[in-house]
Amino acid sequence: MRPITLAGFDRKFASDADPWSTFSNRDEAVKRCAILHAIGPGPSGRVLEVAAGNGSNSAAIAPRALRLDATEATVTGTALVAKALGNNPRARALTLVVPGRWPRPRYDVAVVAEVLYYLRGRDMARTARDLAAALRPGGVLVLAHHRVDYPDFAQHAGRLQHAFLLATRRRWQVRVVRRTGRWVVLSCRRATRKQDRDVVPVQTAKRGR
Repeated sequence: MRPITLAGFDRKFASDADPWSTFSNRDEAVKRCAILHAIGPGPSGRVLEVAAGNGSNSAAIAPRALRLDATEATVTGTALVAKALGNNPRARALTLVVPGRWPRPRYDVAVVAEVLYYLRGRDMARTARDLAAALRPGGVLVLAHHRVDYPDFAQHAGRLQHAFLLATRRRWQVRVVRRTGRWVVLSCRRATRKQDRDVVPVQTAKRGR
């Protein structure tokens, strides 16, 4: 594998506003529905989206959030996210490279889609710990990633979402919302403080629809 760089992502978005057809591809639409199902009907309070890309998921998430921070690592991508969000006063597009400081200290929901395998192991572990610290006890973490490898990944897809949860050093109740041969979407509810006091990560998986 030859990992893509942020500059590479920026060039992709500069040459094509939808390089992976995330707005138009039917399979991407199915995945997006699974992500929304994992979030729940809402309205959720403060929602964080990590690596929003061109905003195809952001536009769908925004109506379910009282406040949405859609973060994207590239400048060109951030502009596309802002365009996708339109004039929604409750949503904003922000440039943020992970690991980094989140826009708010606390969130009720976090969505992490199609990004973990582009991160080096150390950066992914740091992002996991930072995200777990920002997500309130009882909050929901949505993970949506491919199960198969692509040549531009920095890590193998495989059980990467499970590795991310372990790296948080927190307890989670995990539900498989939807799994296909290519991708899987998980809804992970962070344990309450009473459940979380010994900070040993535990995964309880249930098959979703």
